Amino acid sequence: MTRVLVVSADFKDHRMRRQSRFGLCFITLVLWISPVCAAEPELRDGNSLVREIFSLLDARLALMPDVAAAKWLAGQPVSDPVREAAVIKAAGEAAAHRGLADAPVEALFKQQIALARESQANWMERWRVEGSAPTAARSLRDDLRPAIDRLTQALLRSLALAAPYVTTSDLKELSGSLPTERWSARDREVAAEIIRSIYLDAPRTPSRASASGVLRIGVPGDYAPFATSSRGRLAGADVELTQQIARTLGLEPVYIRSSWAKLLDDLDADRFDLAAGGISVTAARRARASFSRPLVQGGKTAIGRCADRDRFSSIDRIDQPDVRVIENPGGTNELFARRILSRAQLTIHPENLTIFRELVEGRADVMYTDDLEIAHVARVEPSLCRLLDTVFDPADKALLLPMGDDWARFIGPALDAELDSGAYQRALDQAITH
Repeated sequence: MTRVLVVSADFKDHRMRRQSRFGLCFITLVLWISPVCAAEPELRDGNSLVREIFSLLDARLALMPDVAAAKWLAGQPVSDPVREAAVIKAAGEAAAHRGLADAPVEALFKQQIALARESQANWMERWRVEGSAPTAARSLRDDLRPAIDRLTQALLRSLALAAPYVTTSDLKELSGSLPTERWSARDREVAAEIIRSIYLDAPRTPSRASASGVLRIGVPGDYAPFATSSRGRLAGADVELTQQIARTLGLEPVYIRSSWAKLLDDLDADRFDLAAGGISVTAARRARASFSRPLVQGGKTAIGRCADRDRFSSIDRIDQPDVRVIENPGGTNELFARRILSRAQLTIHPENLTIFRELVEGRADVMYTDDLEIAHVARVEPSLCRLLDTVFDPADKALLLPMGDDWARFIGPALDAELDSGAYQRALDQAITH
């Protein structure tokens, strides 16, 4: 049964217009997407991707007062079964085109249409009861339905990006952000249940990426000069490189947070199409993934306070019981340190963006990391210096790709253009010095 909401007798047409203006501003905000090659793109995580689904669902529902007004003035019924069936079918087909299973997406759109009908019916009942019907409305054909169609496309994009995270996210908490004036507790619960059933049903291939219009790029986001995140925005040579690759391929780059410890697991879970950010080519990684053409070569060496350069002038002098070595978890830095240290105190610091502050403030003495990162850090932090002239374990840096040759062939021409022209090296040099 349709729920009729009782409101005070001073509900007037100006309130309707005010809510319409708010709805338009809200929808414009929700539909804003960073340009394909924004200078500092956003770094997304699983929760933000799933939260966007709920925001888009609510943005669609927020249009219903305007849709109701347009239908009221045109004398049209709330329900349009033919159009509704067509919308549901088209959503399922578009979902499959993006690699999503169609049935859960169709179920989500069925719920949205049911909620839309209920909202429109409630508004019309209010106007009948109070005699406060609108006298003007936005065009259903030229304004509202195009806006709904844009929301539909944004929602499909969001579902495809968030699909690998819906079973691990707290959907009850995320759905709690839906406003109570448009969503009952049961409606939120049903939406969360349906979203939890969303999944990618097609293998990860370049063809699927091309069909979706999106290139998903995994990034730990904590490794200068390749890719670092500050206030949710990314910068670095690998960021510029992958933006250009995406532009050449005609795709929108979307950057998704990973970590050094979970990089391969996230790739296996289809959370991104490729990964970037200063990734070393190692045998362990080659066993589970492929790599692009090498971008640059780097190796391990030590960084510490400039005042300690004489004290820590060799690996043996660093590997002493009173020396505090600090490393970030899960990557080649930790592996290298564990292999060469037998006496020094080793601490694993969970946050790579703040790890050098531990050296500056005297809570640690030495870190082993790549010479390219040290070159950057020593420029921005004058109290820190490279301690050793030797570079150990030299290794190529490359883009991490799914197993097989398809992705290397797909991105190869765009990557070759950036490397062969020197554009990547120039971006790297600039990132090191800034």
